[in-house]
Amino acid sequence: MPAYLDTIIAAHRAGAAADGRRLDELLEQVDPDAPVRSFRDAITRDAAAHGMAVISEIKRRSPSRGALDLTLDPMTVAHEYEAGGASCLSVLTDVDFFGGSAADLAAARDGCSLPVLRKDFTVSPLDVVDARLMGADAVLLIVAVLTDVELTSLLGLARRCSLTALVEVHDGVELARAIEVGADVIGVNQRDLHTFEVDHQRALLLGGAVPDHVTAVAESGIEGPEDVRRLADAGYQAVLVGELLVRSGDRRTAVAELLGVGA
Repeated sequence: MPAYLDTIIAAHRAGAAADGRRLDELLEQVDPDAPVRSFRDAITRDAAAHGMAVISEIKRRSPSRGALDLTLDPMTVAHEYEAGGASCLSVLTDVDFFGGSAADLAAARDGCSLPVLRKDFTVSPLDVVDARLMGADAVLLIVAVLTDVELTSLLGLARRCSLTALVEVHDGVELARAIEVGADVIGVNQRDLHTFEVDHQRALLLGGAVPDHVTAVAESGIEGPEDVRRLADAGYQAVLVGELLVRSGDRRTAVAELLGVGA
């Protein structure tokens, strides 16, 4: 199978190495008074109300599945997701592999009142600050592609920038690393990022190992209400759903149907 992750991370690290901007100068551009929507609070609130929160994803394509909806309007899709009851948005900003952009994130955030996660491959401090500057409320940190030093540093920088960090893991070793650095929102991705294949048992097996004080999010491979029910029973407060919703002919209803399970 293609080593998607290796290719993607190599491209992002090369881009970071070639980026000549200085971190201190970029941080000066961050407006500390610019409003930030609380990603974690939105999940906690809606999980308490409905039994599960839905993080609805906006992405145009993926390396494994090809085109999903290349012509989608992020503002319209965000509005549809919010109308269906989504708690947060996840917006792909990777250009080369997922067809996303910072403009997609900005448009999606303008189209709703939901907190927005910048879904991308964060490998440098500049990526974190860029997320804040483009209007994100949360940033993704993937344990599999970061050293412990990088993970600790980027998590601290995210908090300095008033961003929630969704720290993504794929197995028990990565989960232990995320807990050790103090992550308070942890996503268990059921998709193997090397092959992009989905293991539907992964989140179920790891759910009980996530500490009670941590907000637990199950990512990838959610195909319908039954999956949501199983993940809620396993202790998750939120599911991150992309392909199912993007491909749906009625995105508002698709979100509502997922939420109906825990209502």
